[in-house]
Amino acid sequence: MLYCTKVVLVRNLAKFVQMKEDKMKFATKVIHAGVHPDPTTGAIMTPIYQTSTYVLDAIGEDKGYKYSRTQNPTRHALEKNLASLENGKFGACFGSGLAAIDCVIKMLNPGDEVISTNDLYGGSYRLFTTIFAKYGIKFHFVEMGDVAAVEQLVNTNTKLIWVETPTNPTLNIIDISAMARIAKTANAMLCVDNTFATPYLQNPLDLGVDIVMHSATKYLGGHSDVVMGALITSNEKIAEEIYRIQNSSGAITAPMDSFLVLRGIKTLHLRVQRHCENGEKIAHFLAAHPKVDKVYWPGLTSHPNHDVAKKQMRGFGGMLSFTLKGNKLEDAHEIVANVKIFALAESLGGVESLIGHPATMTHGPIPKEEREKIGIVDSLIRLSVGVEDIDDLIEDLEQALN
Repeated sequence: MLYCTKVVLVRNLAKFVQMKEDKMKFATKVIHAGVHPDPTTGAIMTPIYQTSTYVLDAIGEDKGYKYSRTQNPTRHALEKNLASLENGKFGACFGSGLAAIDCVIKMLNPGDEVISTNDLYGGSYRLFTTIFAKYGIKFHFVEMGDVAAVEQLVNTNTKLIWVETPTNPTLNIIDISAMARIAKTANAMLCVDNTFATPYLQNPLDLGVDIVMHSATKYLGGHSDVVMGALITSNEKIAEEIYRIQNSSGAITAPMDSFLVLRGIKTLHLRVQRHCENGEKIAHFLAAHPKVDKVYWPGLTSHPNHDVAKKQMRGFGGMLSFTLKGNKLEDAHEIVANVKIFALAESLGGVESLIGHPATMTHGPIPKEEREKIGIVDSLIRLSVGVEDIDDLIEDLEQALN
């Protein structure tokens, strides 16, 4: 009887794997891609393989796993799932978003040069300038909306172009296809941080990118309960290097964290759709408010890169920033102190709405002079709009602004 049960499970598994080889729509991918029922028990959820090592059948004979730093079945399922969501072939998960970025920069050598956006996430800027710059890697930060300015920086030492779009926190949009053309001409890698957009709204690999990076801490996990990073590529040589560095440096993610992100991804399309809907309504509310100066959200027709956003995105997301008339630091502090539903916190992308002050929080590592050049002024406030009732969120912002 036990033998018969196992035969049925194996047959069902084979059918399931075959089904996944067919072309799936996104809402099906988030639930099924890269995962399958456990062949031993039939459990529909990927088990948490909380193990450090694996018993070998004999010397040189294993079941695909030897040691969990190198590979773990729970992490492996997540990596396959993420690769599918980004229309890629290879995925790799890390202990944080910065650990994933660290892996990419470790592919470079002393003397290599990197071109990146000048309104970069503060943690990425700190990693580039305080860790890798001293090893002889040169970083250029430029306004990437100006394609000609990027082209002028390209030289024979350019080995990587690092893009965020939308950017953090001023929500600038960078033309991914244009950056891909530049990178190809320069024979340089192109990596896009797709954290704000998520694979639901944007797929950079389809636009000519070599590597997509995610802070899976954010929308992919979606519930503010895990810290993780990910890299996805379709280039086999790049994938081999990513896996080599992942295994050698050991900055991997744990089985439990992998399980949590797999679970979060199953509702990614539902959550991000609501994030977009709520973000749009709040952007228009703020744009019409008499105390608000500027609103940064790519869905507004007033956004300088709105047309580019429409071309490469399927929606405009739930992240937005705004500044106050008078640009007073104390006014910004008063607002973030008086919201009731929005929580004053770093990070983003969870189901709950968050509010932050970039100049003193997420972008504190960037010198004040540099911050202000790119629009991170004292009154700039960033919102991660959650999935709560929109009327409650607008009422909360209204009372805080007043």
